[in-house]
Amino acid sequence: MRLTAKSEYGVLAAIDLACNYGAGPVSAREIAERRGIPPRFLEQLFVALRRAELVSAVRGAKGGFVLTRDPNEVTVLDVVEALEGPLASSVCDQTREETCGKSATCAAAPVWAKATSALRDVFASTSLASLAGTQDTFDKRQSALDR
Repeated sequence: MRLTAKSEYGVLAAIDLACNYGAGPVSAREIAERRGIPPRFLEQLFVALRRAELVSAVRGAKGGFVLTRDPNEVTVLDVVEALEGPLASSVCDQTREETCGKSATCAAAPVWAKATSALRDVFASTSLASLAGTQDTFDKRQSALDR
């Protein structure tokens, strides 16, 4: 399992869209500024998220990006797998198992499988809506401190 900056920034961008769900499109520039994501990198992430049909683009002067589904229906796992591919152990994954040939006699293999399963469970049980609620609280607190 490889979680890269794609996952970190992609989840942050998706949370931002969830915070603004129903309020219209959000520009990539605004998201990049608010969440500290390099703009060019964010554009690449939105390509993958659009391909996975998690977000759609709205053109025009007031254009930007919107979630295609209710944030309660989109999980962190959806976002991560859209950006990184299927979540699987990179240590004892399917292709390595074929070339290694020791999975049946390797004491570590079940540990990696359990770790991957636990991570999948956490990601799959965490909706963007729940994270958006937490983010709104943090943003309001920060806004009060900035005054």
